[in-house]
Amino acid sequence: MKKADEKFGMIIEDAAAFSAAFSVSRETLARFEAYERILIQWQSAVNLVAPKTLPLVWHRHFADSAQLARLVPANARRLVDLGSGGGFPGLVLAVMLADPTVRTVGPAVEITLVESDQRKGAFLREAARTLGVAVEILSKRIENAETQLRLQQVDVVTARAFAPLERLFTWSAGLFGPDTRGLFLKGRDVATEVEDARRVFGFDVDLVPSLTDPEGRIAVVSRLERL
Repeated sequence: MKKADEKFGMIIEDAAAFSAAFSVSRETLARFEAYERILIQWQSAVNLVAPKTLPLVWHRHFADSAQLARLVPANARRLVDLGSGGGFPGLVLAVMLADPTVRTVGPAVEITLVESDQRKGAFLREAARTLGVAVEILSKRIENAETQLRLQQVDVVTARAFAPLERLFTWSAGLFGPDTRGLFLKGRDVATEVEDARRVFGFDVDLVPSLTDPEGRIAVVSRLERL
């Protein structure tokens, strides 16, 4: 790892640095290397990530998403990722949680990626096939009642750069049961988002510092209910 700039601090710049940071198996590292290749191949046709972040894919996308794996409860069985886009964080978590060196206890986690953009959905299907990980890809809008009814309650809800917390909660409240955990990657404005969301929802939240962005936080949400 090396220092790249003040905003992101220490950069996980390649596969070796990622392996050192997350202690993944060789098979998992090979999957991420394949992920990088297919992401670059599709990026020219489908805008999967901001172009300027592509050279920093190991840090800005893989590591940023992978850090959520340690926050997935050991007994979790179902995880839904909202607005998956290029697979962040949902497809990355599918790779991470399939690694027995990462998830040492607990059942296998069934992962659903919700992405309404048909082209991005096509990428996710091809990427999942290439990487050899089992995920369900739902090409529907999460705000539709039909989509929420189909998903019902799950153990973990994740999202990154998808919507402010109040809107995320509006769309995902039906997915939350008494023990559901929300893992939402957020930036510097997360405190304002929490304050805004409290006008409509009751919830517990722990703001965990991001490993990849000094200004970022992971909003770990539980006991979500509409007021």
